[in-house]
Amino acid sequence: MASSPPSVEFNARVTSMQPSATLAMKSRATEMQRQGHPVVTLSAGEPDFDTPAPIAEAGMEAIRSGFTHYTENTGTLELREAICDKFERDNGLSYTPDQIVCSNGAKQSLALAIHALCDAGDEVLIPAPYWVSYPEMARFAGAEPVVAPTGVEEQYRLTPEALDDALTDDTRAFILCTPSNPTGAMYSPEELEALAAVLRDYEDVFVISDEIYEHVRFDAEHRAFASIPGMKERTVTINGFSKAYAMTGWRLGYLAAPAPVADATAKIQSQFTSAPSSISQKAGVAALEMDQEPVDDMVSAFRRRRDVVVERLGAIEGVTCPTPDGAFYVYPEVSPFFGTDAPDGRTIEDSDDLCFYLLEEHHVALVPGAAFGGPNGVRLSYASSMEELTTGLDRIEEGLNALR
Repeated sequence: MASSPPSVEFNARVTSMQPSATLAMKSRATEMQRQGHPVVTLSAGEPDFDTPAPIAEAGMEAIRSGFTHYTENTGTLELREAICDKFERDNGLSYTPDQIVCSNGAKQSLALAIHALCDAGDEVLIPAPYWVSYPEMARFAGAEPVVAPTGVEEQYRLTPEALDDALTDDTRAFILCTPSNPTGAMYSPEELEALAAVLRDYEDVFVISDEIYEHVRFDAEHRAFASIPGMKERTVTINGFSKAYAMTGWRLGYLAAPAPVADATAKIQSQFTSAPSSISQKAGVAALEMDQEPVDDMVSAFRRRRDVVVERLGAIEGVTCPTPDGAFYVYPEVSPFFGTDAPDGRTIEDSDDLCFYLLEEHHVALVPGAAFGGPNGVRLSYASSMEELTTGLDRIEEGLNALR
């Protein structure tokens, strides 16, 4: 007699977790492309460049030489030392290899930091618009995400006053992303100093500083938050190789933290994934040690694309588009289009409606702002060719002008 299958009941935190909106939109756009629709996808945060040749060659040499076995849980000493050199060279920060934990991407590094630091009853303060995974990671750790909204008036940057208002006795971590996904906003060194001045009155709050877009910036100075006096001891810096080095598929990230925090994150990693790919680690060393001209070339291309995107969007009546200082996104405010009617009869109530209208009727994929905690905007990625951007912008302009 066949037994009945067990009832399917999941961990409550899994049940309450929301899927990534960026991946969901990419999936929907891909499905439409398979059906024959000529969709231009401006939703994914992935450079359209190939991995630079010296990095790729280092990965292939790792395979040829048989460097294909497990490494230390926290990453090879060679890679961790190269990361320490990077912090000294680029950020004026001194770390030792035992304070570095290499992982399967910056996303995993973020999850490790949040789970190591946060527990039930803790609050995680997150400025909005935010990267879609921050709140979900906090909830999965048992903590409560607390959102501090920003808008176009502040160029999507949290003010010291707003930070002070949002911090409570229950705040355990403050997540800062500069340059920002999804807005491209960057905090100046002076603005970071002002935020640090507020945090000094909250001794038990850690800062999780997401700096994955550190090298993708335009005429703006990046300052590592940990380099501000008194902040290194309470900052976990998140970084990786995906964005600056076009290494998204290599899955390699890292964190730098005070030794007790690094040890805690390493313990978690040892039980879940262990070290990242040995091949990717060799490639990561090459990325940090090579001539950085390929990175500069990519950033120059992103700058040209940004300028075109900002100019085109700014010319559309009803769109307000701040000029981003870094990353490869713009986050235009589009709320004047809410409450309008589309030619196909649908009413555009919010950013979700607007994005699905543009996808289904005009074949261009963006990401709704609600997913980022900034419901009045949408995210457009300009990590695409100029040809695709031009086509996508033509379709956006046509679609928005058709709304009444």
